[in-house]
Parts: sequence; C-alpha cells; structure tokens
Amino acid sequence: MTAATHSASRASERAQAALRDAILGGELAAGAHLGEVELAERLGVSRTPVREALSRLAAEGLVEAHAHRGARVVSFSAEDLDGIFDVRLALEPRATGRAAARVVDADLDALSDLAGRMLAVGSPGAGQDLDALVPLNREFHARLLEVADAPALSAALANVVHTPVVLRTFHAYDAASLARSLAHHAEIVAALRVGDADWASSVMRSHIGNARAVMVGPRR
Repeated sequence: MTAATHSASRASERAQAALRDAILGGELAAGAHLGEVELAERLGVSRTPVREALSRLAAEGLVEAHAHRGARVVSFSAEDLDGIFDVRLALEPRATGRAAARVVDADLDALSDLAGRMLAVGSPGAGQDLDALVPLNREFHARLLEVADAPALSAALANVVHTPVVLRTFHAYDAASLARSLAHHAEIVAALRVGDADWASSVMRSHIGNARAVMVGPRR
C-alpha cells in the first residue's frame, strides 16, 4: 500500500467514525439529508472519503443511499421497528446468557462502570444528560456482545442493536421507563457477576421489551 493510498484509507475511516458518532448521537437526525459537499466541509476532507464513508455506513444500516436522491440517515416505520425488536429479542438475550459463562473480572468492572455512569447521567435532576447516555449505552451492549464471543450472533445483531439509539430513544422515555432501563443495566451486571445465564437473559429480555414499548407502543 502506498503512502497516498494509506492516507486516503485513513481519511475514509475517520469520516466514517465521525459520521457514525453524529448519527448514533442524534446530531444527524433520522431522515436527514447527507450531502457530500456539506459533509466534506464539515469534516475537513475531500468528497471521496465522505463518499466511501457513506457507502460503509449504508452497509452498517445507518444510511440509506439512493442513486438519484443522495444519502439520508436511515429512518424506520413502527412496523420496521417491531421487526427489529423481534430480531433483538430472539438473539440478544441468548448472547447475554453466553456472556455469563465467559465474563472475567475486567469485563465486570467495565460493565459495572458503564452501568453506574448511565445511572449518574440518566437520573432525574439538574445533572441529567440524556444525550450522554447514547455512547455509554452503545458501549455497554457492544461489550456484552464482545464477551459473548459469538461472531454469528454479533454479525446478525450488528445492524439492529443500535436502531433505537439512532432514533433518540432516551428522549422518548417517560421517567418510569427510563428508570427501568437504567436499572436493567445494573441487574444484568449482577447476573453476570454470579454466572447466572438464565437471570442475565431474562433481564435483557425485559430490557428490550421496555424499549419496544417506548418505541412501538402496546402490542395488541
């Protein structure tokens, strides 16, 4: 690989990471148009790295790319979300249960720290910062999948696990639903700490069900 090629690849990776963070953090809202020129100016790169970054983000399921209409941040109907939660309910509790048999002290410390930080920034009061929950939540779920050491499950979940985050789920929660969500993280850590796969899986199932009720509404 030449120096020029390596530099271009690094620019694309940086653009991809910056745009992913902006989407998952809600800075670029669902349905927002993603113009190459504007994004290139924003990121301080040429259009080529932006174009490559958008293509990669489309493969991740975060961007919709259309030949004649450009790219937009992906948006979902209630029916789309319902199907996404079906996938999460089928796979994520299973992955969390696997993690119970594989977790080590360093993982428990990291997950416990993340759960505590989410509680600190998500609890009602002057210090509440719902936007700060987004990267912490993303890191918590990603760490669980890493601990589960199940590449097939991780690949299947890759494009759906963050969807509620893209749609700013935490801003949609009422106080009771948010409190449940924050408590679930801590309880998952407690279940992992004692190696109880059934408990960990059950709490993750409740966690996803809580998010589903917020984003989709009653199932009748």
